[in-house]
Amino acid sequence: MTIKLGVPSKGRLMEKTFDWFGARGIGLAKAGPDREYAGRVEGTPGVELVLLSAGEIPRELRAGRIHLGVTGSDLVREKLVHWREHVEELAGLGFGQADLIIAVPAAWVDVDTLDDLDSAAAAFRRVHGHRMRIATKYHRLVREFLREHGVADYLLVDSQGATEGTVKNLTAEAVADITSTGETLRANHLKIMSDGLMHRSQATLFRSRRLEVSQDDAKTLDALLEKLGL
Repeated sequence: MTIKLGVPSKGRLMEKTFDWFGARGIGLAKAGPDREYAGRVEGTPGVELVLLSAGEIPRELRAGRIHLGVTGSDLVREKLVHWREHVEELAGLGFGQADLIIAVPAAWVDVDTLDDLDSAAAAFRRVHGHRMRIATKYHRLVREFLREHGVADYLLVDSQGATEGTVKNLTAEAVADITSTGETLRANHLKIMSDGLMHRSQATLFRSRRLEVSQDDAKTLDALLEKLGL
């Protein structure tokens, strides 16, 4: 058995992860153009690189099919119920930063806080006869956040496309989404609520709590983490 390291399979998140490990003496690379999801590790024997989508990595960590994985901290919190029982957060990698926020139409001048949103949601239901819709990909995190802050009378609607455009397209009244600069929100005439920050996400290295390792694998894992300064 070898230590399996799950890394995003494409894009800037993959490139930045390769750079982060490379700066610590561990070379990560794709195996070749004809083997898109295969990879190799140089610098630490006994470690296998597994290339996955960022969204798959939390599931693979929970199932114990990989020992370590790099993915967004928002994805782990969204996809894993009681996530700390399944994974250990080892290190934030300092890239892939984005904020998970709630935003409402900029024209809602009287809605700035979550208390305002709760009042607006109640008024919306009285006037329109149905709950105010919030478009999001992050149902678990949004539901928990709004419950903690006493916001009721809303309906979460799933958005797998451009969430920021749902208000303009009249399929939602507000959004809960990831943003790094806020420019797309402003372009769609949305404003971030003053207390609407749910989570500051970044690329993070996680360790699975579900895997039992042999004595040899434990030594390999310790050597890898020592090389990473963890």
